[in-house]
Amino acid sequence: MPKNVTQASTETPAHALSGKEVLTAFNSRESGLSPHEANAARERFGPNKIPATKRKPAVIRFLAHFNNVLIYILLVAGMLKAVNRDWVDFWVIIAVAVVNAAIGYIQEGQAEKAISGIRDMLSLHATVLHDGLWQEIDAEYLVPGDVVRFGPGDKIPADTRILTAQRLKIDESMLTGESEPAEKNTDNVEANAGIGDRANIAHSGTVVTQGNGTGVVYATGANTEIGHIQDLVDSTDDLKTPLTAQLDNLGTRFAQAILGVSLILLFLGRVIHDMAPSSLLSNILSFAVATVPEGLPALVTITLALGVQQMATHNAITRKMGAVETLGAVTTICSDKTGTLTRNEMTALAAITPSARYEISGTGFGRAGDVTPAGPTTDPEGVAELARIMSLGSAEALVESLTV
Repeated sequence: MPKNVTQASTETPAHALSGKEVLTAFNSRESGLSPHEANAARERFGPNKIPATKRKPAVIRFLAHFNNVLIYILLVAGMLKAVNRDWVDFWVIIAVAVVNAAIGYIQEGQAEKAISGIRDMLSLHATVLHDGLWQEIDAEYLVPGDVVRFGPGDKIPADTRILTAQRLKIDESMLTGESEPAEKNTDNVEANAGIGDRANIAHSGTVVTQGNGTGVVYATGANTEIGHIQDLVDSTDDLKTPLTAQLDNLGTRFAQAILGVSLILLFLGRVIHDMAPSSLLSNILSFAVATVPEGLPALVTITLALGVQQMATHNAITRKMGAVETLGAVTTICSDKTGTLTRNEMTALAAITPSARYEISGTGFGRAGDVTPAGPTTDPEGVAELARIMSLGSAEALVESLTV
């Protein structure tokens, strides 16, 4: 039974082993596993895909948004309104509580959908070596010990220890934030090397930008680095933000104050003034209803919802509405370098030829955009010449990346 070279902290990680040692660890060889060996390994390791998050039932997730001290007070106020037969205020209060929960439920669902997109980053296909023959298979059938190859434009199908590399460069910005593709080789690195320093590893979901290579798969599915990210997201505990903590504290104090004053009124009215029980209870309920700040939860929810909406216009995912207030309180963001906070895209905004200057619209890798002269030009064929130069430059870069 092959040992797991990536999970046990007492064992040597794959990037600190040679390619042959990783092959040996998974009972593989340079000619790849046999179909029978691959099937047996698949039974042990499972499919090469990130498992879907186990979510609570929709009803439970919806009811969880009522788990708030202020909402409790709001619902109590509604019940008191019903006791006093103030049905208009009762239905308004219930509507506010339900709308509050609905907004939170919808927003959380949208954020969860965006976060689950991590699973879509995995490659769909892989070129694998079985008994010395290369063949295309679905990436989910890969197992540790499989030998795979990859070239320009390919997405790495699983975490792989590189066996051969010819001018190989891989875009790892999704994991490291580095703006430039990382050069890859087959040399061993230190066991404690970070992800960005593992030059002999091709990580699942990253993209080959230049050159060719082969490697042996050592981690699949949830055991890959991108799978660990999904695990971290799924295991994140619900933490109270400063705002929710303060509101809970305020709600608790309100509840304690209302209860305390009501008991005092009950004692004074019954013992000192000898009021009738029905009249006394009616007065105490009226006091409690008047004291409950039923408009506060609605105001807080509307304010946070507007903040979430504004964040969405800037393509920011807000998983919990309360996080908006926390983001607003941030004063300093610590970052190691520019690449961490950028999309690793560059856009040409202008081009200058001997006869004219051209402005270029559009952003990133999108195909939408125009090339227009910035002023009078004496060369009507300037745009065509500019396009020809750019095409030749792109073709030269492609040929260079394919050259072994």
